[in-house]
Amino acid sequence: MDKLVIIPTYNEKDNIRSIISAVMDLPDGFHVLIIDDGSPDGTAAIVQSLFSTYPDRLFLEQRTGKLGLGTAYIHGFRWALSKGYKYICEMDADFSHNPKDLSRLYAACKNGADVAIGSRYVKGGAVENWPTNRIMLSKGASLYTRLITWMPINDPTAGFVCYRREVLDAINLSAIEFSGYAFQIEMKFAAWKLGFKIEEVPITFKDRTFGDSKMNKGIVKEGILGVLQLRWHSLFKSYRNKVKNTAYITNTSPFHDKEVILESK
Repeated sequence: MDKLVIIPTYNEKDNIRSIISAVMDLPDGFHVLIIDDGSPDGTAAIVQSLFSTYPDRLFLEQRTGKLGLGTAYIHGFRWALSKGYKYICEMDADFSHNPKDLSRLYAACKNGADVAIGSRYVKGGAVENWPTNRIMLSKGASLYTRLITWMPINDPTAGFVCYRREVLDAINLSAIEFSGYAFQIEMKFAAWKLGFKIEEVPITFKDRTFGDSKMNKGIVKEGILGVLQLRWHSLFKSYRNKVKNTAYITNTSPFHDKEVILESK
């Protein structure tokens, strides 16, 4: 119960078997939790078919519908904390994040970082096969976020992250407001405001080969307005007190979530 990788899915039947296999083949012994938001393409059924191949290492949480990336991760964080995992990673299902880089993120946390970010925009990082407009949007969002929040992170929108459990324990996950593009920014902002050590690990990000991107105008709008809201709260309200969890989740705490319809092990 040391290392867990959380992978949210919605219509990822073309990727899910391969991504699970790639993570399981790593020498580090990661466990995998899939959070599936009612994929109509049968993604969850494929995961279930792999339980016998990866007993006690592969887990599935099925939710009632498409409820948002942020709520999926928070659901996974709570699940991981209730099970006692020490290192909790998040990544996409579409191979835009190289599973082999999980070992490097884990090592960064093992060697002193509280949060390790797979970063496209530090020395050694790169983006491959993305159209120019997506690269400009991503880099622009990163620059905009740094300018508004003063957060010293080069890739604040990155979705490839490893957390020490102490970080997630310390954050009041119920106070995280955003569920889309701004969720990744707010989690890093909360960790930074609470004084945790954040390290960026260079990665190469590749555009997905199979399936459709989940990016849309609503997600971008949330990111733009969400960054302004975070800055406002940090200037005129006690954001740190808002996101600080005063009652840590313990290993014996029951895990409950009204959105779950099935837990599979």
